[in-house]
Amino acid sequence: MQRKSDGMNYAPKGRISLVCGPGEFIMGAIGLDHGHIYGMCNGLVEAGAELAWVYDPDPRKTEAFCRAYPRVKVARCEEEILGDPRVQLIAGAPIPCERGALGLRVMDHGKDYFTDKPPVTSFDQLEAARQGVSRTGRRFAVYYSERLHVEAAVRAGQLLQSGAIGRLLQVIGLGPHRLNAPSRPDWFWQKSKYGGILCDVGCHQIEQFLAFSGAKDARVLHSKTANYSQMDHPDFEDFGDATLLADNGATLYLRVDWFTPAGLKAWGDGRTILLGTEGYMELRKYLDIARDPEGDHLYLVDQGGEHHFNVHGQVGFPFFGQLIEDCLHRTELSMTQRHAFLAIELALQAQSQARRIA
Repeated sequence: MQRKSDGMNYAPKGRISLVCGPGEFIMGAIGLDHGHIYGMCNGLVEAGAELAWVYDPDPRKTEAFCRAYPRVKVARCEEEILGDPRVQLIAGAPIPCERGALGLRVMDHGKDYFTDKPPVTSFDQLEAARQGVSRTGRRFAVYYSERLHVEAAVRAGQLLQSGAIGRLLQVIGLGPHRLNAPSRPDWFWQKSKYGGILCDVGCHQIEQFLAFSGAKDARVLHSKTANYSQMDHPDFEDFGDATLLADNGATLYLRVDWFTPAGLKAWGDGRTILLGTEGYMELRKYLDIARDPEGDHLYLVDQGGEHHFNVHGQVGFPFFGQLIEDCLHRTELSMTQRHAFLAIELALQAQSQARRIA
């Protein structure tokens, strides 16, 4: 289901990189409202997870899921999966406003939870998730795919760790998306259900900023949103931007929108620019326009010269194996719980204080 032109159904596939043996890590999938569930499951299965169960109230969604994963068993209800003592983790991509509540039910059944972004759409839901983690001791992991499932972003993180561009000063995160309006479900247009553009899409850019900069905290300096084109959906936002300042002095400018033209071969020309004291990098995540339809291009300029790396198929996606190991051994190799929640908290702050400009 790797549809390059359709962001809602774009599900990357990587190489097999097992971290556990057969039957050692059992998972289920609940909630198939967003196609990101396929990318989430692909990554975990490639790392050794056994996908045993699936449930969604819509049989059309479960039928499509079973075509992608023929060995999965369809549950009669959510409780059938939650009640299976063999299952260690639930992956879920229901409607965004329902993701937090599903996580609470999963954790209360003694299982770890892995949800699509945004994991919640309100501060109340975020507080409930934090309390659920504290109460149960389980993980509430989040699929911030624009870093975790992009090899150029993985490689950039490694280069930053090695000091390739010195101290990171600023991140520019661009997250354009193709609208594909006729294929969108009703909930997609309702802000109460998707959370607003800075919550829904902007959290990707904020998570990357925190990860790349190594910041432990940040604050939103300004943000704004607009609906320039969708007059039939007045509650919708098709543009948003924000500026953040981290506790270590690094800054972020992010822009997210739904204006990808039909002529682009991918669902969005996602880019990240990283400015350091000793150089800079640019990531062209999904393609290099008019040159290469494959993504994962990394451009680096340092004191020694200009460099271009095409890392597609070269780096892999270590997050998924690390998440399995975190669940098995109660570690925090993949992403700390604090980091996962801080990214969406800042996105909610940007959303809540955004100035509506159109």
